[in-house]
Amino acid sequence: MTDDATARLLDRFLTDLRAFAPVALWAHGSLAGGDYQQGRSDLDLIAVLEDPVSLATVRKVVRLHRRLRAEPLAAKLHCSYLTPDSMAGAERSYLTWAHNRLMKRPVTPVTRRELHAFGLVLHGKPPEDLLPPVPDRELGEFVVRDQKEFWRPAVDKAGLWKQDVWVDLGTITFARATVTLREGRLISKREALDVLPELGAPIDVVEDIRRRRYEEPQPPTAEWTARRAELTRNYLGPAIDALVTTYA
Repeated sequence: MTDDATARLLDRFLTDLRAFAPVALWAHGSLAGGDYQQGRSDLDLIAVLEDPVSLATVRKVVRLHRRLRAEPLAAKLHCSYLTPDSMAGAERSYLTWAHNRLMKRPVTPVTRRELHAFGLVLHGKPPEDLLPPVPDRELGEFVVRDQKEFWRPAVDKAGLWKQDVWVDLGTITFARATVTLREGRLISKREALDVLPELGAPIDVVEDIRRRRYEEPQPPTAEWTARRAELTRNYLGPAIDALVTTYA
């Protein structure tokens, strides 16, 4: 499941988290789905705390994550903090440590469905004991809204698509959204790369993403970075429009 550095980080995090007497600690995303790439994938976690998240708890969470900074992969560890009485409602925002800072963000219907489908229990109770299930309609509406309101406007911002992360996430998220809407199931990033050629995605872009995720690629040239951005945007714009029109 994990390599030594990842296992060490998770062990240390759980050890420090025990001071909060957690009800549960779950992993979702690549780590839970079997597509985790150490040093490239994020460590996506959900901690369930028994007590309400008070100001004192917030301060303790900050100190916990700051103590982890000595671990090589600490910047990849993202964790949202829930309580048993705050589980319902995907519109709620929760205390979250991500990208080396504290924020509030929702636990989306996709994340909730992942937890029910293949969530990895690192401590305590399983998701099905605490987390309400996600109806198919709620999941589908969220996926359409995410494509329409976040990703489609982003396609028009040309500068974003010269960055690896936008090309990777934008393209992969579109493929995953398509499969979820068509078949009602979630797929991994690796599976998304296999699906993209069938969806008409530019093969050169798909293979570029695959190399950077699973191999040791060379830094791209400025010419390829610009060409890749153009190919990706020209594909995603019409593809997202068609998907939204079909399923909205």
